[in-house]
Amino acid sequence: MALAVGPFRVDNPRMVNPMLDAGQKALRINLDAKRYGTFAEIGAGQEVARWFFRVGGAAGTVAKTISAYDMAVSDAIYGPTDRYVSRRRLKAMLEYEYDLLLERLNDKRGGKAAFFAFANTVMTRKEEGHGWLGIRFQDEPGAEPSEIYIHVRMLDRESVRQQEALGVIGVNLVHGTFYLHREPDALIRSLLDGLTWERVEVDMIRFAGPAFAGLDNRLMALQLVKEGLTEAAMFTAQGEAVQWAEVLYKKPVLVQRGSFRPVTKATLDVLERGLEQFIQEPDLSGERPVVLMEMTLRHLTTDSGIDAADFLQRADTLRAVGQTVLVSNFRRFHRLASYLSRYTKRPIGIAMGASKLKEIFDETFYNESEGGLLGGLGQLFKNPARLYVYPYLDLSTNKTITAENFPVAPHLKPLYEYLAQNRYIQPIRNFNRDLLAIRRRDILARMRAGDPSWEEQVPPPIVEVIKQHRLFGCAAACASADTTPVG
Repeated sequence: MALAVGPFRVDNPRMVNPMLDAGQKALRINLDAKRYGTFAEIGAGQEVARWFFRVGGAAGTVAKTISAYDMAVSDAIYGPTDRYVSRRRLKAMLEYEYDLLLERLNDKRGGKAAFFAFANTVMTRKEEGHGWLGIRFQDEPGAEPSEIYIHVRMLDRESVRQQEALGVIGVNLVHGTFYLHREPDALIRSLLDGLTWERVEVDMIRFAGPAFAGLDNRLMALQLVKEGLTEAAMFTAQGEAVQWAEVLYKKPVLVQRGSFRPVTKATLDVLERGLEQFIQEPDLSGERPVVLMEMTLRHLTTDSGIDAADFLQRADTLRAVGQTVLVSNFRRFHRLASYLSRYTKRPIGIAMGASKLKEIFDETFYNESEGGLLGGLGQLFKNPARLYVYPYLDLSTNKTITAENFPVAPHLKPLYEYLAQNRYIQPIRNFNRDLLAIRRRDILARMRAGDPSWEEQVPPPIVEVIKQHRLFGCAAACASADTTPVG
Protein backbone atom coordinates (compact mmCIF):
# COMPACT_ATOMS: atom_id res chain seq x y z
CA MET A 1 0.00 0.00 0.00
CA ALA A 2 1.38 3.41 -0.91
CA LEU A 3 1.68 6.17 1.67
CA ALA A 4 0.99 9.71 0.49
CA VAL A 5 2.41 12.47 2.69
CA GLY A 6 2.12 15.88 1.03
CA PRO A 7 4.60 15.85 -1.86
CA PHE A 8 6.12 12.57 -0.69
CA ARG A 9 4.92 9.18 -1.84
CA VAL A 10 6.52 6.01 -0.52
CA ASP A 11 5.49 2.54 -1.66
CA ASN A 12 6.74 1.09 1.64
CA PRO A 13 6.05 3.37 4.64
CA ARG A 14 9.29 2.17 6.27
CA MET A 15 11.47 3.18 3.33
CA VAL A 16 12.47 6.82 3.03
CA ASN A 17 14.65 8.80 0.70
CA PRO A 18 18.10 8.78 2.32
CA MET A 19 18.90 12.11 0.62
CA LEU A 20 16.32 14.12 2.59
CA ASP A 21 17.91 16.98 4.49
CA ALA A 22 16.70 18.32 7.84
CA GLY A 23 14.35 20.81 6.20
CA GLN A 24 12.75 18.18 3.97
CA LYS A 25 12.35 15.83 6.93
CA ALA A 26 10.71 18.54 9.05
CA LEU A 27 8.35 19.43 6.21
CA ARG A 28 7.39 15.79 5.70
CA ILE A 29 6.47 15.54 9.39
CA ASN A 30 4.53 18.83 9.29
CA LEU A 31 2.48 17.51 6.36
CA ASP A 32 1.76 14.21 8.09
CA ALA A 33 -1.65 14.80 9.66
CA LYS A 34 -1.21 11.84 12.02
CA ARG A 35 1.66 13.36 14.07
CA TYR A 36 0.98 15.94 16.77
CA GLY A 37 3.01 16.87 19.79
CA THR A 38 5.22 19.00 22.01
CA PHE A 39 8.85 20.15 21.86
CA ALA A 40 10.61 20.90 25.15
CA GLU A 41 14.24 22.02 24.92
CA ILE A 42 16.72 23.19 27.57
CA GLY A 43 20.24 24.49 27.10
CA ALA A 44 20.86 25.55 23.51
CA GLY A 45 17.73 27.32 22.30
CA GLN A 46 14.84 25.71 20.48
CA GLU A 47 17.14 24.33 17.84
CA VAL A 48 14.96 21.37 16.89
CA ALA A 49 11.57 23.10 17.07
CA ARG A 50 12.73 25.98 14.88
CA TRP A 51 13.24 23.61 11.95
CA PHE A 52 9.51 22.82 12.00
CA PHE A 53 8.56 26.51 12.10
CA ARG A 54 11.11 27.45 9.42
CA VAL A 55 9.82 25.04 6.75
CA GLY A 56 6.14 25.93 7.17
CA GLY A 57 3.06 23.95 8.09
CA ALA A 58 4.04 23.65 11.75
CA ALA A 59 0.44 24.15 12.90
CA GLY A 60 -0.26 20.62 11.75
CA THR A 61 2.44 19.15 13.99
CA VAL A 62 3.34 21.43 16.90
CA ALA A 63 0.97 21.68 19.84
CA LYS A 64 3.48 23.53 22.04
CA THR A 65 7.13 24.44 22.36
CA ILE A 66 8.80 25.34 25.64
CA SER A 67 12.27 26.30 26.89
CA ALA A 68 12.54 26.34 30.68
CA TYR A 69 16.02 27.88 31.01
CA ASP A 70 15.86 29.21 34.56
CA MET A 71 16.63 26.40 37.01
CA ALA A 72 13.87 27.46 39.39
CA VAL A 73 11.36 27.45 36.53
CA SER A 74 12.64 24.08 35.29
CA ASP A 75 12.39 22.60 38.78
CA ALA A 76 8.87 23.98 39.23
CA ILE A 77 7.75 22.21 36.05
CA TYR A 78 9.74 18.98 36.05
CA GLY A 79 10.78 18.58 39.68
CA PRO A 80 14.12 19.22 41.43
CA THR A 81 17.34 17.63 40.22
CA ASP A 82 21.03 17.89 40.99
CA ARG A 83 22.05 17.42 37.34
CA TYR A 84 20.14 19.25 34.61
CA VAL A 85 21.90 17.62 31.68
CA SER A 86 21.07 14.03 32.56
CA ARG A 87 18.92 11.07 31.61
CA ARG A 88 16.88 11.66 34.75
CA ARG A 89 15.97 15.20 33.68
CA LEU A 90 15.17 14.06 30.14
CA LYS A 91 12.87 11.34 31.51
CA ALA A 92 11.05 13.85 33.71
CA MET A 93 10.58 16.23 30.78
CA LEU A 94 9.19 13.54 28.49
CA GLU A 95 6.82 12.11 31.08
CA TYR A 96 5.47 15.51 32.11
CA GLU A 97 4.98 16.88 28.60
CA TYR A 98 3.50 13.69 27.20
CA ASP A 99 1.03 13.27 30.06
CA LEU A 100 0.01 16.94 29.81
CA LEU A 101 -0.51 16.60 26.06
CA LEU A 102 -2.86 13.66 26.53
CA GLU A 103 -4.69 15.36 29.38
CA ARG A 104 -5.43 18.42 27.25
CA LEU A 105 -5.90 16.97 23.79
CA ASN A 106 -6.76 13.28 23.94
CA ASP A 107 -10.53 13.82 23.94
CA LYS A 108 -10.30 16.24 21.03
CA ARG A 109 -7.64 14.62 18.85
CA GLY A 110 -6.96 11.17 20.26
CA GLY A 111 -8.95 9.32 17.62
CA LYS A 112 -6.89 10.60 14.71
CA ALA A 113 -3.56 11.82 16.10
CA ALA A 114 -0.53 9.82 17.19
CA PHE A 115 0.81 12.01 20.00
CA PHE A 116 4.47 12.61 20.79
CA ALA A 117 6.65 14.61 23.14
CA PHE A 118 10.21 15.43 22.11
CA ALA A 119 12.71 16.77 24.63
CA ASN A 120 16.37 17.60 24.93
CA THR A 121 18.58 18.92 27.70
CA VAL A 122 22.03 19.94 26.53
CA MET A 123 25.16 21.91 27.33
CA THR A 124 27.06 23.68 24.58
CA ARG A 125 30.53 25.06 25.26
CA LYS A 126 33.75 25.99 23.46
CA GLU A 127 35.57 22.71 23.96
CA GLU A 128 32.85 20.09 23.64
CA GLY A 129 29.13 19.97 24.29
CA HIS A 130 26.93 17.08 25.24
CA GLY A 131 23.31 16.35 25.89
CA TRP A 132 20.35 14.02 26.07
CA LEU A 133 17.61 13.83 23.44
CA GLY A 134 14.51 11.69 23.57
CA ILE A 135 11.02 11.17 22.26
CA ARG A 136 7.96 9.49 23.74
CA PHE A 137 5.46 8.64 21.03
CA GLN A 138 2.48 6.62 19.88
CA ASP A 139 3.22 4.62 16.76
CA GLU A 140 -0.52 4.68 16.01
CA PRO A 141 -3.35 6.84 17.41
CA GLY A 142 -4.42 5.54 20.80
CA ALA A 143 -1.43 3.23 21.21
CA GLU A 144 0.54 2.91 24.42
CA PRO A 145 3.67 5.09 24.30
CA SER A 146 7.15 3.96 23.30
CA GLU A 147 10.43 5.81 23.82
CA ILE A 148 13.84 6.42 22.32
CA TYR A 149 16.65 8.09 24.28
CA ILE A 150 20.05 9.07 22.91
CA HIS A 151 23.12 10.74 24.40
CA VAL A 152 25.24 12.89 22.09
CA ARG A 153 28.63 14.57 22.24
CA MET A 154 28.87 17.70 20.09
CA LEU A 155 32.44 18.07 18.92
CA ASP A 156 32.50 21.42 17.09
CA ARG A 157 34.66 24.07 18.75
CA GLU A 158 32.06 26.86 18.45
CA SER A 159 28.82 26.87 20.43
CA VAL A 160 26.82 28.06 17.44
CA ARG A 161 28.01 25.08 15.39
CA GLN A 162 27.07 22.74 18.21
CA GLN A 163 23.59 24.29 18.29
CA GLU A 164 23.24 23.76 14.54
CA ALA A 165 24.28 20.11 14.87
CA LEU A 166 21.82 19.62 17.73
CA GLY A 167 18.98 20.90 15.57
CA VAL A 168 19.83 18.52 12.73
CA ILE A 169 20.23 15.41 14.86
CA GLY A 170 17.01 16.25 16.70
CA VAL A 171 15.08 16.40 13.43
CA ASN A 172 16.74 13.16 12.34
CA LEU A 173 15.64 11.48 15.58
CA VAL A 174 12.04 12.63 15.25
CA HIS A 175 11.87 11.65 11.57
CA GLY A 176 13.51 8.28 12.19
CA THR A 177 11.14 7.59 15.06
CA PHE A 178 8.06 8.14 12.92
CA TYR A 179 9.14 6.42 9.73
CA LEU A 180 11.89 3.97 10.66
CA HIS A 181 10.96 2.67 14.09
CA ARG A 182 10.29 -0.77 12.61
CA GLU A 183 13.82 -0.77 11.18
CA PRO A 184 15.96 0.38 14.12
CA ASP A 185 19.23 -0.30 12.28
CA ALA A 186 18.17 2.14 9.57
CA LEU A 187 16.96 4.59 12.20
CA ILE A 188 20.42 4.56 13.79
CA ARG A 189 22.12 5.11 10.44
CA SER A 190 19.85 8.09 9.74
CA LEU A 191 20.82 9.95 12.93
CA LEU A 192 23.90 11.49 11.29
CA ASP A 193 22.18 12.46 8.03
CA GLY A 194 23.58 15.87 7.15
CA LEU A 195 26.30 15.52 9.79
CA THR A 196 29.62 13.71 10.18
CA TRP A 197 31.24 11.79 13.01
CA GLU A 198 33.73 14.66 13.37
CA ARG A 199 30.83 16.85 14.54
CA VAL A 200 28.59 14.54 16.55
CA GLU A 201 29.01 11.29 18.42
CA VAL A 202 26.04 9.21 19.62
CA ASP A 203 27.39 7.01 22.40
CA MET A 204 24.13 5.65 23.79
CA ILE A 205 20.70 4.72 22.45
CA ARG A 206 17.83 3.06 24.25
CA PHE A 207 14.57 1.80 22.78
CA ALA A 208 11.59 0.91 24.99
CA GLY A 209 7.87 0.26 24.70
CA PRO A 210 5.44 -1.74 22.58
CA ALA A 211 6.72 -0.36 19.27
CA PHE A 212 10.01 -2.14 20.02
CA ALA A 213 8.73 -5.41 21.45
CA GLY A 214 11.45 -8.04 21.12
CA LEU A 215 14.17 -5.51 20.31
CA ASP A 216 17.47 -6.17 22.11
CA ASN A 217 19.23 -2.95 23.16
CA ARG A 218 22.54 -4.82 23.27
CA LEU A 219 22.36 -5.16 19.50
CA MET A 220 21.62 -1.46 19.24
CA ALA A 221 24.80 -0.69 21.21
CA LEU A 222 26.71 -2.84 18.75
CA GLN A 223 25.03 -1.06 15.85
CA LEU A 224 26.16 2.36 17.10
CA VAL A 225 29.79 1.21 17.01
CA LYS A 226 29.45 -0.73 13.76
CA GLU A 227 27.92 2.26 11.95
CA GLY A 228 30.60 4.63 13.25
CA LEU A 229 28.32 6.83 15.37
CA THR A 230 30.63 6.19 18.32
CA GLU A 231 33.85 4.35 19.06
CA ALA A 232 32.37 2.55 22.05
CA ALA A 233 29.01 1.79 23.67
CA MET A 234 28.13 0.15 26.94
CA PHE A 235 25.39 -2.00 28.45
CA THR A 236 24.88 -3.60 31.83
CA ALA A 237 24.65 -7.30 32.62
CA GLN A 238 20.87 -6.88 32.45
CA GLY A 239 21.16 -5.58 28.87
CA GLU A 240 20.33 -1.97 29.78
CA ALA A 241 22.01 0.64 27.60
CA VAL A 242 24.04 3.08 29.69
CA GLN A 243 26.12 6.15 28.95
CA TRP A 244 29.75 6.34 29.96
CA ALA A 245 29.47 9.19 32.44
CA GLU A 246 26.54 7.51 34.20
CA VAL A 247 28.75 4.54 35.03
CA LEU A 248 32.27 5.96 35.30
CA TYR A 249 31.88 9.44 36.80
CA LYS A 250 34.57 9.92 39.49
CA LYS A 251 35.15 6.18 39.79
CA PRO A 252 38.20 3.96 39.24
CA VAL A 253 37.84 1.45 36.39
CA LEU A 254 39.18 -2.03 35.70
CA VAL A 255 38.76 -3.38 32.18
CA GLN A 256 39.51 -6.71 30.54
CA ARG A 257 39.60 -7.10 26.77
CA GLY A 258 38.74 -10.38 25.07
CA SER A 259 36.58 -12.30 22.63
CA PHE A 260 34.80 -14.21 25.45
CA ARG A 261 33.87 -17.08 23.15
CA PRO A 262 33.40 -18.53 25.66
CA VAL A 263 34.48 -17.07 28.98
CA THR A 264 36.78 -19.65 30.57
CA LYS A 265 38.05 -20.19 34.09
CA ALA A 266 41.32 -18.66 32.93
CA THR A 267 39.45 -15.57 31.69
CA LEU A 268 37.89 -14.99 35.08
CA ASP A 269 41.13 -15.70 36.92
CA VAL A 270 42.85 -12.94 34.94
CA LEU A 271 40.07 -10.53 35.91
CA GLU A 272 39.76 -11.55 39.54
CA ARG A 273 43.48 -11.61 40.26
CA GLY A 274 43.92 -8.26 38.51
CA LEU A 275 41.05 -6.85 40.58
CA GLU A 276 42.68 -8.08 43.79
CA GLN A 277 45.83 -6.11 43.03
CA PHE A 278 44.02 -3.04 41.70
CA ILE A 279 41.95 -2.44 44.84
CA GLN A 280 45.13 -2.58 46.91
CA GLU A 281 46.57 0.47 45.17
CA PRO A 282 47.02 3.34 47.66
CA ASP A 283 45.00 5.80 45.58
CA LEU A 284 41.97 3.48 45.62
CA SER A 285 41.96 3.01 49.42
CA GLY A 286 39.94 -0.16 49.03
CA GLU A 287 37.28 1.54 46.86
CA ARG A 288 35.48 -0.92 44.58
CA PRO A 289 36.12 0.01 40.93
CA VAL A 290 33.74 -0.28 38.00
CA VAL A 291 34.57 -3.51 36.14
CA LEU A 292 34.11 -3.69 32.36
CA MET A 293 34.52 -6.56 29.90
CA GLU A 294 35.43 -5.15 26.49
CA MET A 295 34.67 -6.77 23.14
CA THR A 296 36.12 -5.01 20.10
CA LEU A 297 34.76 -5.18 16.56
CA ARG A 298 38.00 -6.94 15.66
CA HIS A 299 37.12 -9.75 18.11
CA LEU A 300 33.58 -9.96 16.72
CA THR A 301 34.34 -9.88 12.99
CA THR A 302 34.76 -13.01 10.88
CA ASP A 303 35.15 -13.48 7.13
CA SER A 304 31.36 -13.23 6.93
CA GLY A 305 31.18 -10.02 8.97
CA ILE A 306 29.66 -9.62 12.41
CA ASP A 307 27.16 -12.29 13.42
CA ALA A 308 24.51 -10.70 15.67
CA ALA A 309 23.45 -14.04 17.13
CA ASP A 310 27.05 -14.87 18.01
CA PHE A 311 27.46 -11.46 19.67
CA LEU A 312 24.36 -12.01 21.80
CA GLN A 313 25.60 -15.44 22.83
CA ARG A 314 28.81 -13.89 24.14
CA ALA A 315 26.81 -11.18 25.90
CA ASP A 316 24.57 -13.84 27.47
CA THR A 317 27.57 -15.61 28.98
CA LEU A 318 28.89 -12.32 30.40
CA ARG A 319 25.45 -11.65 31.85
CA ALA A 320 25.68 -15.01 33.64
CA VAL A 321 28.66 -13.69 35.61
CA GLY A 322 27.14 -10.24 36.14
CA GLN A 323 29.51 -8.17 34.00
CA THR A 324 28.97 -4.80 32.35
CA VAL A 325 29.98 -4.99 28.68
CA LEU A 326 31.83 -2.45 26.57
CA VAL A 327 31.62 -2.80 22.76
CA SER A 328 34.34 -0.80 21.06
CA ASN A 329 36.27 -0.08 17.90
CA PHE A 330 39.54 0.40 19.79
CA ARG A 331 42.24 -1.64 18.14
CA ARG A 332 44.94 -0.21 20.40
CA PHE A 333 44.98 -0.24 24.18
CA HIS A 334 45.98 3.42 24.46
CA ARG A 335 42.82 4.46 22.61
CA LEU A 336 40.77 2.57 25.17
CA ALA A 337 42.57 4.23 28.10
CA SER A 338 42.28 7.66 26.48
CA TYR A 339 38.52 7.22 26.00
CA LEU A 340 38.02 6.05 29.58
CA SER A 341 39.94 9.07 30.86
CA ARG A 342 37.38 11.39 29.27
CA TYR A 343 34.85 10.26 31.86
CA THR A 344 36.93 9.68 34.98
CA LYS A 345 40.15 11.10 36.36
CA ARG A 346 40.48 8.19 38.77
CA PRO A 347 42.95 5.32 38.21
CA ILE A 348 42.42 2.87 35.36
CA GLY A 349 43.45 -0.77 35.52
CA ILE A 350 43.76 -3.16 32.57
CA ALA A 351 43.85 -6.89 33.32
CA MET A 352 45.51 -8.81 30.49
CA GLY A 353 47.54 -11.83 29.50
CA ALA A 354 51.28 -11.43 28.94
CA SER A 355 50.86 -12.20 25.24
CA LYS A 356 49.07 -8.83 24.81
CA LEU A 357 52.22 -6.94 25.80
CA LYS A 358 53.47 -7.61 22.27
CA GLU A 359 50.73 -5.35 20.90
CA ILE A 360 51.50 -2.56 23.34
CA PHE A 361 55.23 -2.49 22.53
CA ASP A 362 54.88 -2.99 18.78
CA GLU A 363 55.91 0.36 17.28
CA THR A 364 54.00 -0.34 14.05
CA PHE A 365 50.74 -0.15 16.02
CA TYR A 366 51.12 3.60 16.61
CA ASN A 367 50.52 6.57 14.36
CA GLU A 368 53.12 9.29 13.96
CA SER A 369 50.35 11.87 14.24
CA GLU A 370 49.80 10.67 17.83
CA GLY A 371 53.48 10.81 18.68
CA GLY A 372 54.29 7.20 17.82
CA LEU A 373 54.99 4.71 20.57
CA LEU A 374 55.87 7.35 23.17
CA GLY A 375 52.74 9.35 22.45
CA GLY A 376 50.60 6.22 22.65
CA LEU A 377 52.15 5.12 25.94
CA GLY A 378 51.61 8.62 27.29
CA GLN A 379 47.90 8.24 26.60
CA LEU A 380 47.85 4.71 27.99
CA PHE A 381 49.46 5.43 31.34
CA LYS A 382 47.88 8.71 32.33
CA ASN A 383 45.25 8.99 35.16
CA PRO A 384 47.36 6.81 36.00
CA ALA A 385 46.66 3.52 34.27
CA ARG A 386 48.27 0.25 35.27
CA LEU A 387 48.60 -3.05 33.47
CA TYR A 388 48.06 -6.19 35.55
CA VAL A 389 49.74 -8.93 33.55
CA TYR A 390 48.76 -12.57 33.88
CA PRO A 391 51.35 -15.22 32.79
CA TYR A 392 50.99 -16.80 29.35
CA LEU A 393 52.04 -20.37 28.59
CA ASP A 394 53.50 -20.86 25.12
CA LEU A 395 52.33 -24.41 24.36
CA SER A 396 54.81 -24.80 21.50
CA THR A 397 57.84 -24.23 23.77
CA ASN A 398 56.29 -24.90 27.18
CA LYS A 399 57.75 -21.57 28.28
CA THR A 400 55.80 -19.25 30.56
CA ILE A 401 55.90 -15.57 29.58
CA THR A 402 55.41 -13.05 32.39
CA ALA A 403 55.64 -9.30 32.82
CA GLU A 404 59.11 -9.87 34.23
CA ASN A 405 60.62 -11.91 31.40
CA PHE A 406 58.65 -10.47 28.46
CA PRO A 407 61.07 -10.26 25.48
CA VAL A 408 60.91 -6.56 24.71
CA ALA A 409 63.04 -5.18 21.84
CA PRO A 410 66.53 -4.16 23.04
CA HIS A 411 66.11 -0.45 22.28
CA LEU A 412 62.88 -0.40 24.30
CA LYS A 413 64.24 -2.17 27.38
CA PRO A 414 65.06 1.03 29.33
CA LEU A 415 61.53 2.29 28.70
CA TYR A 416 60.00 -1.03 29.73
CA GLU A 417 62.13 -1.17 32.88
CA TYR A 418 61.04 2.34 33.81
CA LEU A 419 57.36 1.38 33.50
CA ALA A 420 57.88 -1.83 35.47
CA GLN A 421 59.92 -0.21 38.24
CA ASN A 422 57.29 2.49 38.68
CA ARG A 423 54.52 -0.16 38.82
CA TYR A 424 52.75 0.92 35.66
CA ILE A 425 53.26 -2.68 34.52
CA GLN A 426 52.75 -5.25 37.28
CA PRO A 427 52.91 -9.04 37.19
CA ILE A 428 49.92 -10.91 38.59
CA ARG A 429 51.48 -13.17 41.20
CA ASN A 430 48.55 -15.00 42.78
CA PHE A 431 47.57 -16.93 39.65
CA ASN A 432 46.39 -20.50 39.08
CA ARG A 433 49.08 -22.35 37.14
CA ASP A 434 46.63 -25.14 36.28
CA LEU A 435 44.64 -22.72 34.10
CA LEU A 436 47.50 -21.60 31.84
CA ALA A 437 47.01 -24.36 29.28
CA ILE A 438 43.33 -23.55 28.67
CA ARG A 439 42.58 -22.54 25.09
CA ARG A 440 39.20 -21.43 23.79
CA ARG A 441 39.66 -23.30 20.50
CA ASP A 442 40.00 -26.59 22.33
CA ILE A 443 36.92 -25.90 24.42
CA LEU A 444 34.82 -25.09 21.35
CA ALA A 445 36.03 -28.21 19.53
CA ARG A 446 35.14 -30.47 22.46
CA MET A 447 31.84 -28.71 22.99
CA ARG A 448 30.78 -29.25 19.38
CA ALA A 449 31.92 -32.85 19.47
CA GLY A 450 29.79 -33.54 22.54
CA ASP A 451 32.84 -34.19 24.74
CA PRO A 452 31.75 -33.13 28.26
CA SER A 453 35.31 -32.52 29.46
CA TRP A 454 35.01 -28.89 28.26
CA GLU A 455 32.83 -28.18 31.30
CA GLU A 456 35.83 -28.51 33.62
CA GLN A 457 37.45 -25.43 32.05
CA VAL A 458 34.42 -23.11 32.05
CA PRO A 459 32.83 -21.42 35.11
CA PRO A 460 29.67 -23.29 36.24
CA PRO A 461 27.20 -20.40 35.62
CA ILE A 462 28.43 -20.15 32.03
CA VAL A 463 28.34 -23.93 31.54
CA GLU A 464 24.69 -23.80 32.55
CA VAL A 465 23.85 -21.01 30.08
CA ILE A 466 25.74 -22.69 27.23
CA LYS A 467 24.02 -26.02 27.79
CA GLN A 468 20.57 -24.57 28.34
CA HIS A 469 20.63 -22.46 25.18
CA ARG A 470 23.08 -24.54 23.08
CA LEU A 471 25.41 -21.62 22.51
CA PHE A 472 28.50 -21.58 20.27
CA GLY A 473 27.43 -24.62 18.27
CA CYS A 474 27.10 -26.79 21.35
CA ALA A 475 26.13 -30.30 20.20
CA ALA A 476 22.86 -31.87 21.28
CA ALA A 477 24.86 -34.27 23.43
CA CYS A 478 26.04 -31.41 25.67
CA ALA A 479 22.64 -29.73 26.02
CA SER A 480 20.55 -30.03 29.16
CA ALA A 481 16.92 -31.02 29.17
CA ASP A 482 15.90 -27.36 29.12
CA THR A 483 16.46 -26.14 25.58
CA THR A 484 14.62 -22.84 25.78
CA PRO A 485 15.77 -20.66 22.85
CA VAL A 486 18.05 -17.74 23.62
CA GLY A 487 16.34 -14.43 24.19
